[in-house]
Amino acid sequence: MTSPKIVIKTRGGKHSSVLARALALFEDRPAIALAATLALGALVGLGAGAATGLAGDAVLQARLEAQEAELAQAKAQAQAEVNALAARMAELQAQATRLNALGERLTQMGELADGEFDFQETPGVGGDEPTGPVQDVRIDQVNAELQMLSGSFDQAGKQLGVLESLLFDQQIQRDAVPSRLPIQNRYITSGFGTRNDPFGRGRANHRGLDFSARVGDPVLSVADGVVKFAGVNGAYGNVVDIDHGNGYVTRYAHNSRLTVRQGDLVRAGQEIAKAGSTGRSTGAHVHFEVWENGVAVNPRKFLGTGGNTPVRRG
Repeated sequence: MTSPKIVIKTRGGKHSSVLARALALFEDRPAIALAATLALGALVGLGAGAATGLAGDAVLQARLEAQEAELAQAKAQAQAEVNALAARMAELQAQATRLNALGERLTQMGELADGEFDFQETPGVGGDEPTGPVQDVRIDQVNAELQMLSGSFDQAGKQLGVLESLLFDQQIQRDAVPSRLPIQNRYITSGFGTRNDPFGRGRANHRGLDFSARVGDPVLSVADGVVKFAGVNGAYGNVVDIDHGNGYVTRYAHNSRLTVRQGDLVRAGQEIAKAGSTGRSTGAHVHFEVWENGVAVNPRKFLGTGGNTPVRRG
């Protein structure tokens, strides 16, 4: 007996759509219906797998971008730390340069032997082979050591500054004390104290030293000071008096011409006059006196002793 067929009709009595025709086909052929169902499931599965794969790729891409951002940030931070260290090193280099210059000045002021301290040469260091594991230096350790080094530089600079000030004061005091000849390459012709008067008036007191000279020879200040008087002074002729402070005054007499004026600041070894034979004099020479706290003293006390030639020359 044949099964009755189901026919779906529209109002016009025909199949209404492709879906109706497919249902009719599946009704006639169940195997085709099963295959279509399986194919549809496979397509749905592939679509879902593709969607899952795309989502995984997006997560991986996001992670890579985050890691790249972290690396860029770490690199920027490391570069900032390097720049800070470079700036700190530049500051320390400037401090070291200043200390070297100060040390060289102190070496000169202290009259140390050449080469005793070489501030341009790096001192040698050494030691045994390291024992135990060698550790990397951390950036915070470097910063701490640089800070300590900077503090040491500051302290050394202060100490050297005090030493420089003391040496400078001592040098000023030395330069303000008569300690050189008033004329170069000459000898003493008449000493300090009682002597026979060169004009035949018996024994008389000579309050200075006479140095041989030619007319026009440079007469030199024996120390730093200020010109107290420059002009004609009776038997002294053309004379220069220099106040050196600390109670010392020196006098240079019988000059042919004066090259300084009252109030001038002079340095040790500076020319102050030209030798001559003005005033009470028998010939060209330099009459030199040293006054200490208002009393004429023997200039040899400052210039040295030994025959007719002072030990220390200008």
